[in-house]
Amino acid sequence: MCGAVGFSARAAATEFAACHCKMCQRWAGSALLAVTVGDADITWRGAEHIRRIASSDWAERAWCDACGTGLWYRITDGPLVGSYEVPIGLFDDSAGITLTREIFVDHKSPSFAFAGDLDQMTEAQTLAMFGVTPEGA
Repeated sequence: MCGAVGFSARAAATEFAACHCKMCQRWAGSALLAVTVGDADITWRGAEHIRRIASSDWAERAWCDACGTGLWYRITDGPLVGSYEVPIGLFDDSAGITLTREIFVDHKSPSFAFAGDLDQMTEAQTLAMFGVTPEGA
């Protein structure tokens, strides 16, 4: 938002997803709508303004310390390690990127629905995809 942090993504994204987990709802103020970008396909500038926190045993979230903009949700453990989920609103041009998946649909707010035939995954299915065992299991 303020320009202190920026990024360049090399891979052209064609899809994005919506995460309905409670943590994303609190972080984004709604579902997190994000594009998956591989670690090798993104370069960040303004690293001195990036702050991060381990939001779970297997992921972190980052934001700009100058303006508070949420920058990413990043997998730090498991089979998808290194993948960034970058909010779609941070891209200069999101034309042609289509919503294709919703995850944590069993935590979705009943106040809205996305149109179209989307792949929908429950919490259990999502955690299995990330290679994570639910706490207490």
